[in-house]
Amino acid sequence: MTTRYAQLVKDAESKSAQGDFLRAINLYEAALDDSPRCAEIHYKLALLYDDKMNDPLNALHHFKRYLTLSPNGPHSNDVKNFMKRDEIALATSLSGDSVVTRTEAARLRNENLNLRKQLEERSLKPRSTPDQAQPHDPHPEKSATRKSRGRTYRVQPGDTLVSISRKFYKSPARWKEILDANRKKIDDPEKLRAGQSLVIP
Repeated sequence: MTTRYAQLVKDAESKSAQGDFLRAINLYEAALDDSPRCAEIHYKLALLYDDKMNDPLNALHHFKRYLTLSPNGPHSNDVKNFMKRDEIALATSLSGDSVVTRTEAARLRNENLNLRKQLEERSLKPRSTPDQAQPHDPHPEKSATRKSRGRTYRVQPGDTLVSISRKFYKSPARWKEILDANRKKIDDPEKLRAGQSLVIP
């Protein structure tokens, strides 16, 4: 075993132990040649891609190289099982059946950040008395009914029942309750009119 090869493998293992997986992968790949001794490195690379990088495509490549160089090696049975699992993972991600697509994940992340920002802003605002907290009510006679039936909300441009539900209940699922409370006012649940006032139960 050449000293350079041994040094690269040693460095890769210490980087992996420190959690620097990309550097470990680069070092392992630098140590590769096509000799059978590299089967073990292909195996380690495949595991890094699989477990740490969540990259079944590259993991499969290295599992296959392992089997080519060491068809009856100590890990060959494990490798065959891992390959089946990775092929399924790849097939689902390519066919779009993955639970959450990348764009959906990004959208959800942004939504979470926005919600967190709104919550932080809300907690920073000074606590006002209930009288001040209520927006100016042009219909004082409705105030009494508001107390018993819920709040009123003026529809903003671009609002939907789902977005209003999210605004008041922190969940999009209660839009039906808002619709039920406003059956007489809402002609088309898909198209709310900006400026109309809705009761929020």
